[in-house]
Amino acid sequence: MTRADAFGYLLSFLARLITGAQGHWKGCPPKAEQRIYFANHQSHFDWVLIWAALPSELRATTRPIAARDYWTATPFKHWITREVFHAVYVSRQRTDDQDPLEPLADALSHGDSLVIFPEGTRSNKGEPQPFKSGLYHLAQQFPQVQLIPAWIDNVQRVMPKGEVVPVPILCTVTFGAPLQRIDGEDKREFLERARDAVVALRPLTP
Repeated sequence: MTRADAFGYLLSFLARLITGAQGHWKGCPPKAEQRIYFANHQSHFDWVLIWAALPSELRATTRPIAARDYWTATPFKHWITREVFHAVYVSRQRTDDQDPLEPLADALSHGDSLVIFPEGTRSNKGEPQPFKSGLYHLAQQFPQVQLIPAWIDNVQRVMPKGEVVPVPILCTVTFGAPLQRIDGEDKREFLERARDAVVALRPLTP
């Protein structure tokens, strides 16, 4: 076992210890199929929680998307995202000569699954922001890849925006039924439907 593997097991254990990291598979089984998991985004801890909620056999082929400027800013951040999570780095500022979706398309072309947050940035308002167009373009380019909506609950209380020390609170990830593109559906309609599929998984409050 490599140092990265050992650290991954430790991190998974800590995430489960702090949050419970409970995965509820309501619309699909935890199956080893190529998927794009797309979820609401409230904390830097989001993708760690999804990763910890996945069965161990799925973690090896499921890669989170990480903002290059933030997650390579220090040697430790760079090491953990590169060696432990095998993250796909993306640039938040688009340039004329670089397609920000290219690294994601490369990963999908190699058979990997992805965890993405279509809002593009974290929100502390509870309701997801409108989805950006990346999910639509990936769905067009890779129609054979399952699109799995997910709702992450309570994580904003574990790792609020601006905080670096997690607080022990029970969290859940609810995975829904695969979303299918509809022939003739335009980008706006698809992204609204994808966002609605995520929101529909939110637990009902008493």
